[in-house]
Amino acid sequence: MTTRVYGRNFGDIATQNSCKDGDSMITLAPVTLEDHGVRLEPMERAHATALGAASSDGKLWELWFTSVPEPGGMDDYVSEALDGRAAGHMLPWVVRELSSGEIIGSTRYHDVLADIDRVEIGYTWYARRWQRSHVNSACKLLLLAHAFDELGCKVVGLRTDNFNFASQKAIAGIGAKKDGVLRHHRARRDGSVRDSVMFSILAVEWPDVRKHLEGRLARGSGA
Repeated sequence: MTTRVYGRNFGDIATQNSCKDGDSMITLAPVTLEDHGVRLEPMERAHATALGAASSDGKLWELWFTSVPEPGGMDDYVSEALDGRAAGHMLPWVVRELSSGEIIGSTRYHDVLADIDRVEIGYTWYARRWQRSHVNSACKLLLLAHAFDELGCKVVGLRTDNFNFASQKAIAGIGAKKDGVLRHHRARRDGSVRDSVMFSILAVEWPDVRKHLEGRLARGSGA
């Protein structure tokens, strides 16, 4: 398993092994990313109980337009994420808040298109008490830095439900550009069909997005 710990200036990277195999195509491997009081740890089956407890803070499964399961469904949620990792189209993490030591949510790369150096960031959720805190900015900074600086991605996509207005605001707030809306795009948990609002960040935009996120964290702003 690869481990990287990023310093606050993203200049010095302590590395054990490498995610790159020398090809121009991105290659994914589980990796631990840490900074700004959060640690992204590769998801494992043993995390299901802690994830269930995190989702209970705010009863996140009651938000019909999100993908967060009830605590009793967290084993299947984790299994699906790990199946995606094994198939090569997902790379899931749990989010650990370091001052408390608690797992407070989850995020992942998904819809990985290695042949065009594209990943998407999604399936992101946090326990309610950590929403609108520094956590989302910290996680996005870690994920984007890994995608652009380490994997060599050309673009990182983000998407959300057309009724998830808070998520749309948060994605725009990190500096992503809205690409458009995919109508009648995918099924929700309740069987209804959602439109997906699509955003992206290009590699050439990443330096400005990084400065924006670092400034937000320095000011103690949430997202």
